[in-house]
Amino acid sequence: MRASAGSRGHSDSRDNVVKETQSVLDVEGTPVLVEGQGDEVVLMLHGWPDTLDLWNATVAALQDRYTCVRLTLPGFEAGSPVSLLSLEAMTEFLCRVVQRVSPDRPVTLMIHDWGCVFGYELAMQHPHRVARIVAVDIGDHNAGALQRLWTVRQKASVIGYQLWLALAWKIGRMGQSGDRLGTHMTRVMARWMRCPSDPGRMTWRMNYAYAMRWLGTAGGLTQARKIRPVMPLLYAYGERKPFMFHTPRWLQEQAAREGCRVQGFDCGHWVMISRAEAFHALVRQWLQSHIRPGG
Repeated sequence: MRASAGSRGHSDSRDNVVKETQSVLDVEGTPVLVEGQGDEVVLMLHGWPDTLDLWNATVAALQDRYTCVRLTLPGFEAGSPVSLLSLEAMTEFLCRVVQRVSPDRPVTLMIHDWGCVFGYELAMQHPHRVARIVAVDIGDHNAGALQRLWTVRQKASVIGYQLWLALAWKIGRMGQSGDRLGTHMTRVMARWMRCPSDPGRMTWRMNYAYAMRWLGTAGGLTQARKIRPVMPLLYAYGERKPFMFHTPRWLQEQAAREGCRVQGFDCGHWVMISRAEAFHALVRQWLQSHIRPGG
């Protein structure tokens, strides 16, 4: 579980196709990687404590049929030209990315963790730019019913790890020694949570969404909309976790909507890595069998 997401091997033939069809766009100082071929664009958004490398194997599985677009979220890496974006600013930035990579057609969003939070906001504010969503492990995260369903122990676990990471972000901003301590705290938590990504790339900067959640940084998240997507949704989630970020009612509602599907996997939070083969087979099947509006 500790191997880097970027260390998953791709076949030589897939690597060659990616290399031949790969380009990098600059969107307001953020590199946006475009790979693969196909009229349909799949925009991939990662979460904590990841980068665009989270989707390496997913691109290898989809790039023969789809144009895969991914980026490391602004502020997640050292040297990023943008240190912080508010929820509204992030939503508008992602909308401009969509406009750049697919000006004439809505995209398919593939989202995980904090990428879900930002991606859902994009989909609900600009539904005409998002044709469908593949969401991984985060559903109606801000529903009041979800917090009421958690046990006292589950609430303590969620509050504990999120406040730890928010504090690591705040400490990280306090000069060179703070930088080292904040990054160390981040990597300790990632190890405790069995994050499969490369710890060498993890820094305190990746925690700023937790600072938004608990410290009100960059305007906070109180204005985040309830998760009520109107477009088709494939929702994949890990069943082997101490708590869920969706309510059973939300699962039922999504499963009942036309063109939607929900699927649990016997794994933890990083479904696309822990159950890569099954996850990618599900995604390909759903994308190919579901006809996009206007597609």
